[in-house]
Amino acid sequence: MSMTTANGGTYAELKQRLETRDARIGIIGMGYVGLPLALLFSGERFRVTGFDIAPDKVATLNAGGSYIVRIAPEAIQQAQKAGFRATSDYSEIASMDAVIICVPTPLDDHHEPDLSFITGTVRSIAPHVHEGHLIVLESTTYPGTTEEVVVPLLEDGNPHGLKAIRSTGQSGLFVAFSPEREDPGNESVARHDIPKVVGGCSPEASQLAAAMYGAIFRRTISVSSPAVAEMTKLLENIYRCVNIALVNELKQLCMRMDIDIHEVIDAAKTKPFGFQAFYPGPGLGGHCIPIDPFYLSWKAREFDFRTRFIELAGEVNTAMPAFVIQNVSAALNQRRKSINGSRILVLGLAYKRDIDDLRESPSLAIIEMLREMGAMVAYNDPFFAQVGRGRHYDLNMTNTPLDNLGQYDAVLIVTDHSSYDYKAIVQQSQLVVDTRNATKGIQAPNIVRC
Repeated sequence: MSMTTANGGTYAELKQRLETRDARIGIIGMGYVGLPLALLFSGERFRVTGFDIAPDKVATLNAGGSYIVRIAPEAIQQAQKAGFRATSDYSEIASMDAVIICVPTPLDDHHEPDLSFITGTVRSIAPHVHEGHLIVLESTTYPGTTEEVVVPLLEDGNPHGLKAIRSTGQSGLFVAFSPEREDPGNESVARHDIPKVVGGCSPEASQLAAAMYGAIFRRTISVSSPAVAEMTKLLENIYRCVNIALVNELKQLCMRMDIDIHEVIDAAKTKPFGFQAFYPGPGLGGHCIPIDPFYLSWKAREFDFRTRFIELAGEVNTAMPAFVIQNVSAALNQRRKSINGSRILVLGLAYKRDIDDLRESPSLAIIEMLREMGAMVAYNDPFFAQVGRGRHYDLNMTNTPLDNLGQYDAVLIVTDHSSYDYKAIVQQSQLVVDTRNATKGIQAPNIVRC
């Protein structure tokens, strides 16, 4: 093949450079997805450059520090020995063999896709791409984004008139999509053992992406197009969203029927086939599961199709914080108190146990709703000394120590961090409202489970 890489070689030579770890990898977005990925590549002796527009992140990484709890500074320092460094200078894209984009894809105020991080990133790198660059998008998005948004921006923004390679024998840019499969806090599956799906705009793009990821993952799965890979990610997360909505709805019914939904789930999961356990909670959090259904529903409208089942699941899950508030109100009412004027301590801000991730956490919505109803709210979370303002919240609070719990009218367990001594919390509190079944096995009249 005559296709040349950014370093002047052919497709075959780039593939060999990837397989021998001589290729330079640039990863854009040093967050919960990009930074762990950079460390994986560094661990396999690749020279990795991390790109991020946040100066504080770049400075922390280059000083050998970490801003993610589950990533120790020692891991950053070890990667630096393999050549890892961070920068905000996109002109350095020119010296990379492969570029992986791991930037956020949130929803806007109308619950529609916000691709501004993707489009801004691609516009920034387009002037610096060269023939033969491998460019892979990992950000979760709707089917069609890679080919309908990323490719045109790359083609229009580069000064060399380069096009995305669509068929064998062409020269230009190798473009692919590969969905991230990060699960913060999950230590049961090693990252190397998580299969990596890749879908390229051409067979060669898929092969190069598979060669790159094959260096750090034990298995890669190539699909026929970026759109298939994009839909794969949505299916994975919508599957979880729908099943969580199911148990959230069943929990509400079981509470009316005086049935313990957790006992039901524990019994059902003894079936060795046809059932997978999902658990109810105060609402969905994280970057993917609360957001992905809306991405697909938005795209489906382009094809005059309404995803009613998915939309209903989203509605059920979105309503869970309000359901929690109703139960807090009812529990206080039984004690001749109202939310207005009550002192309430929220345990846990992170969207799930033992991580330092606030993205879309139901705790944020619950705190804001309690405040709007006149409650005096405090929080405790071992991972957050303070919480300020984000895309959809403005709290400006500092962490409250777990002492004198009796001063609160209610202690509300929203995130069940394993560091909490739940037995002691129950003993010291007037009222405990438990949304996570964290007090399982503890019998006390001051516990309300919802």
